Order: sequence, then structure tokens, then C-alpha cells
Amino acid sequence: MRRYIEIYSIMLRNSLIRELSFKANFLLWMIVEVLWFCGQIVFFSIIFGNVDRIGDWTKWEVVLLVGTHQMIAQLFQAFFFVNVANIPELVRTGKLDSLLVLPIDSQFAVSTKQFGLDSIVNAGLGGAVVCISLSRLGVVPNPISILLYITALGFGIAVHYSIMLGLAAVSFWIVRAQGLVYGYFNFLNIARYPDAIFPRLFRIIFGWIIPVVIIANIPARLLIKSFGQPLPLMVHLVVASTVVFWLSRVFWRFALQHYSSASS
Repeated sequence: MRRYIEIYSIMLRNSLIRELSFKANFLLWMIVEVLWFCGQIVFFSIIFGNVDRIGDWTKWEVVLLVGTHQMIAQLFQAFFFVNVANIPELVRTGKLDSLLVLPIDSQFAVSTKQFGLDSIVNAGLGGAVVCISLSRLGVVPNPISILLYITALGFGIAVHYSIMLGLAAVSFWIVRAQGLVYGYFNFLNIARYPDAIFPRLFRIIFGWIIPVVIIANIPARLLIKSFGQPLPLMVHLVVASTVVFWLSRVFWRFALQHYSSASS
């Protein structure tokens, strides 16, 4: 474990140096993400100009949900998205060979090579929106709720990572799988919508089989809508995310067995 921490710290430092070498690009990406996030807030503000509730969600509860989704999506993008999205290209060019010969786990090697500092800043913006929403709702979460919320954010990131890793691993057969990977990145935006708007069958499929809907909804509910009974929500998130992570790990190892290296 210590070796992996040391290796990751080196990769992290190199990524930060690379990011800060192109300051203009760093600032532009951050501005684009901030504008996109503000657009989401405006979108729901327009909706709540005509309705009082969406299911059991009020305006500031939905704003908190959007802020929660922003944190999860941006943290995922900071630590994993670029790396996972690059797997099909590594397979196509044969550059995956150089990572497979390293004396570390192959999944770790392909998942932690790059890091996005701008996404960390934008995740902080999401956190600020969550705090503002709590203030407008007049809610002061207790330490247990805050701890469960933070833990749930981690499980939400794990779900995104697991699903995208599985889609990226399809490239071992079809080579170019960027369409699948980037398609899912767009699809994950449904996580920012209140779960109450979806039909029951949709919530079952995308709450358990492909657990995208619960990624932000459960953390938000744990913070403001668990009504003193957070255990069922937390169990749902933990079970669903653990299963999808385990399946992605199994599929990754299976896919590696079908990899034809650049030298073969």
C-alpha cells in the first residue's frame, strides 16, 4: 500500500506541473465548467418559477442536489475521467504495453496517470452551493449526517468510475470505444435530476442495475431528507456501488486476457 501511495504522489505532482504549465487552458476550462454549472442552476430556477415542488423536492433542495452532483462529477473528472477515457487510445496504439509491464496493478496504472486541478476548483463551487442551500433551507446537519454525506460522495464517484471503466474495457474487442465512454459521460447528467421525476421502472433499473440515479440523490437525501433513518439509503448506495465496482474489476481482468499487445 505504501508503494502505491508513493507512486500516486509522483503521478499527482507530475500532473500538477503539467496543468500549471498551460495556465490559459486551465483558466478557460474552469470558466467553461463554471458557466455550465450556473446554467443548470438557472434551468431549475426557471422550472421553479412555475411550480412549487418536483415530487417531494423543493427549490433549494433541488439546488442542493445539483451542487452535490457537481461535486461528484467534478471529483470524478479530476481523478479518473481523463485516464479512463484514454484507455481505448492506449489499446489502439499499443501504448498500454508500457503500463502492463510496470510492477503495479494494471487497473491502478491506467486509472491514476493524470489529474485535473481545474475540476477540484469546480467541485469546491458545488460545495459552496450545497452550503448556501442548507442555509436557505434552515438546515444544520449533525456530524453523523455530514459524515454519511461525505462517504456517500465517495461511493458515487466509485459508481461513475466503475461504469466508465467497464465501457472503456470494451475497446479490447472493438478498439475504438470513445463513443461509449463519452456517451456515458453525457448520460451521467441524469444524476442531477430529482429521482421523483422518473418512472418507477426507470428508478429500479438505474437505481440498482446501472445505479446512476442514486449517485447524487442518495447523498442529498442523507443530508436533508433521511428523516432520521439514513440506514436504508446508505445500504442501497453501498450495495449497488460495491456490486458495480466488483463487476468492473472482474470485467477488466477478463478484458486483459483478450488484449493483443503491440508486439504480437
